[in-house]
Amino acid sequence: MRALLVVNPAATTTSARTRDVLIHALASEMKLEAVTTEYRGHARDLGRRAADSGTIDLVVALGGDGTVNEVVNGLLHGGPDPDRLPGLAVVPGGSTNVFARALGLPNDAVEATGALLDALRERRARTVSLGLAAGTPGTEDEAVPSRWFTFCAGLGFDASVIGRVEQQRERGKRSTHALYLRQVFRQFLDEPHRRHGTITLERPGAEPVEDLVLSIICNTSPWTYLGNRPVYASPEASFETALDVLGLSRLSTPAVARYATQLLTSTPERGPRGKHAVTLHDLTDFTLHSKVPLPLQMDGDHLGLRTSVTFTGVRRALRVIV
Repeated sequence: MRALLVVNPAATTTSARTRDVLIHALASEMKLEAVTTEYRGHARDLGRRAADSGTIDLVVALGGDGTVNEVVNGLLHGGPDPDRLPGLAVVPGGSTNVFARALGLPNDAVEATGALLDALRERRARTVSLGLAAGTPGTEDEAVPSRWFTFCAGLGFDASVIGRVEQQRERGKRSTHALYLRQVFRQFLDEPHRRHGTITLERPGAEPVEDLVLSIICNTSPWTYLGNRPVYASPEASFETALDVLGLSRLSTPAVARYATQLLTSTPERGPRGKHAVTLHDLTDFTLHSKVPLPLQMDGDHLGLRTSVTFTGVRRALRVIV
């Protein structure tokens, strides 16, 4: 087997020594080329090279969710084709690693490498769904290129929080769950649209859902993790279906207290609910429009401001070694 290992040297939970051990372990089982990323988008370029090579069987992403997202967008630059494209394997090295953990992989890089080697020996793989987001035709965002996401996207409040976290990281702060929670609180205090949302969700054959403050799009469940605690925004979401949406139409203090408690106590059977909560399951096509530009995030990466984004849920999009 010929494999390409994409290594993010800035991965927060692996040291250079650990990465060397992992590389040697993988190289003992396959013909391995290891490449360290050097710039934003480098992992995407490497994934694209692997997809076009015709000789690489597997791409291993060693890093966090951002590294995985870039690799996936490179692999699928010409569209999904699980039978032809290289498979994907993930060794978690970020602070949260939602995609890897949602696949059932250990959150420790060494243990995950062992699980990967076992899966390769036993020829274990699964084909998962993915989400695709693009600028909506006929709007000012129509020229925005499409982008795949593996586990979640969001327009509005949660994307604003991620933007705040990224600003703090650029100032040298470590990416921790405490940092994230602080930014949630600060965004709540500064949120200008928390009582009157600006987002409308449109989908074929249904009435529009209007005045949303927050819109979370899930491709799997859980939505994220706080330490070892899984958080379920859309408990029915899975890698076997299309996309799920959680929308909130109000973020007043009582509403935030209620929905925050529901998220923190959520289970695989029960997520947020209430008169200001909208939950939609297994959507293949829908569009989010906003009256004002709002931040967009995908897989925890802040992508700037958008006024209209069209989402597509694509089943059986990518072969993953698990």
